[in-house]
Order: sequence, then C-alpha cells, then structure tokens
Amino acid sequence: MDSLPIIPDYPDWAAPAMAMRKVVHPMFQALSSGISEFTFASIYLFQTAHKYRFSKMRDNTPVILGEDGGQRFFMCPFGLPERSLLEALFDDYLTLKCATEEQADRLSQQGYAVVEDRNNFDYLYTREGLAELPGSKYHKKRNLIRAFVNNHAYEGRPLLDEYLPHALEVLEQWQKNRDSEGDYYPAREALLNCHALQLCGGIYYVDDSPVAYTLGEELARGTSFAIHFEKALDGYKGIYQFVNQAFAAIITDHYQTVNREQDLGNPGLRQAKMSYRPVDFVKKFLVSLP
Repeated sequence: MDSLPIIPDYPDWAAPAMAMRKVVHPMFQALSSGISEFTFASIYLFQTAHKYRFSKMRDNTPVILGEDGGQRFFMCPFGLPERSLLEALFDDYLTLKCATEEQADRLSQQGYAVVEDRNNFDYLYTREGLAELPGSKYHKKRNLIRAFVNNHAYEGRPLLDEYLPHALEVLEQWQKNRDSEGDYYPAREALLNCHALQLCGGIYYVDDSPVAYTLGEELARGTSFAIHFEKALDGYKGIYQFVNQAFAAIITDHYQTVNREQDLGNPGLRQAKMSYRPVDFVKKFLVSLP
C-alpha cells in the first residue's frame, strides 16, 4: 500500500475532507464486502452524526475512528492492522464496529468477544426483483404503485445537475413535516456535493412539480447499488413504492443487487424493509475485548 500522507499517523486523526477523496475513494471502491458505511460519501456525509475521523496505523493501514452516544469505536474497512496496533485501538476506542464476517471469524478465534449487529445489517434485494415485483407476495406493493400511476400525471428523470435545485425543494418540504432533523443535514450535503461525491439518482415529478428523489452510489466492486437517500412528499399514495420500483428499473443491470441499508432497530422500518423480501443481508459485527 502506498503512503497516505494526507491521513495523519495514529493516535492523531483528521476529519474527513473532500481533499481526501482522491486517496481513499479508490480504496473503498476496491472493497468487496458491500457494507454501506464503507464509501467515502458515507463517511464524509455522516461525519458529524458519528464523529468520524481518519487515521492510519504504523503499518500504513487506514482506520476510521468515531463516537456514538459518548461511546468511542473504530472501523477497519481496509483490513485489520497487525496485532499490537489492533490492541492499541481496542484500548483507546473499545469497540470495533462494522466488522466483516471474515474479520469477525478471525477475531473470534483470537478470543475477542464478537456479536452480530443486527440493527445495522444492510438489506439486499435483487435489482430485477425490485424492478418487477413478481408474484402474489408483492400484490399489495403493485396495488399501491397502480394507485400512484393511475391518479397522477408523473415523470421521472435522471438526477442531473440541472435538477438538483428541484431535489433540494423536495428535501425542504419533506423536512417541514418531520418532528426531528433525522438525516436532513447529510441529505442536504449530499445534494450540494452530488457531483464532487459522484452520487447518482433519479427525480420524480407530478404535474411538473418535483415530489420525490432517490440518491446513491455503487458498492461491492460495482455489483451492488446502495440507496443512501430516498425522499418523497406526503399526500401521494404509493409514491415510495413507485420510486423504489421505478429507480430499480432504470439502473443498469450490471448491478446484481440493491442495498437499501439498515433499519437501525426501528420496528416500522424493519417491517417495511422485510416486506420487500430481502434475498440476503450484508452482516456486520461488533467486536470488543473479552
């Protein structure tokens, strides 16, 4: 691995900055795990929420440091550092988050405590399945889509730069009807930096007014597409089901799966994601000292 002078040596760290993208984005793209957190865009956009920081170990292995609810953690998307350095990370940051199955197996054999992080499993669906919604199990989904299609004069377009202001309109209207900020600020930052982060998506109109958009990027060496943000205005029955299907139908078929990210332990969100019958999960693990 080449030297990474833009990332400071541990225990020093640096907040994610756009200048780092040219260094770490290709490294993220080379990952096969398909973990939705492991893209430069995800780390950059959610750096405030999780206090993400970049550092690198003496063996030049980059690591991501963070904090949730006052609990420090670290992540090793590019591989585990050598044992002595790994122990230093556990001493300082206590928990390894988003460990892959391979990392979890290896560390379990070394005596570390390993548990599944079910609330953060990513949901995987086949692109073709979401686009076609075949069979009786998707009957209700198709009815909702039919209700939207039959009741509205709609149009879908690729989310090109010229339409980004319209997507921002959707986001602002969406936020007005929410009791909490949720992911509003990362979603807004994503639209403002859409070109620089190389995110892509679709935008949807009813009677020439923007009503929904979706935004994401590819994962798992280009075999999966992750939906990072999906926003729609209230008052349009079936709009989320329509957007879900419509976008899956237009993305290239070299994406075998669509990653719709985690449910964060929210019962309603879990039920909604399960109702689409995931074909698999991208499993993540929490690792700590025994």
